[in-house]
Amino acid sequence: MDSNEQLESGFIAELKDLVTLDYDAVEAYEAAINRLENEEYKKVLEEFKKDHERHIQEVSDFLIDINKSPPSGPSIQSILTQGKVVLGNLLGDKTILRAMKSNEIDTKSAYEKINTYKKIPDELKDILERGLKDEKRHLAWVEKKLEEK
Repeated sequence: MDSNEQLESGFIAELKDLVTLDYDAVEAYEAAINRLENEEYKKVLEEFKKDHERHIQEVSDFLIDINKSPPSGPSIQSILTQGKVVLGNLLGDKTILRAMKSNEIDTKSAYEKINTYKKIPDELKDILERGLKDEKRHLAWVEKKLEEK
């Protein structure tokens, strides 16, 4: 990024919110993995959790590079995202997946929104586009599993 170029404060705030949302997702995935019975589901969700951890690292590295402090953990919202999963545990794997679907919809929406900014720095553009692709893939997988009998 050109040193004279200033990023909008709103964009930076949304990047930080995105990192926090990814931390929340990691917490929700951890809760889900610990409660699921289906081993295939656990394995796939472990991979999705790694995607969210990569998102955190990549966006945080960008923020640090432009002298902005990235969030260092989940928000209070993580209690709600984990809570959906914990409640789902009472009703089985499909209910846990429904809770994860709700969380993935939120994350996908955040990635869609941030990708609409006109002046995304080149070094961040691919990261945000890849993040959106990951979220779409996560959501599609969860929806497919929920449709199965």
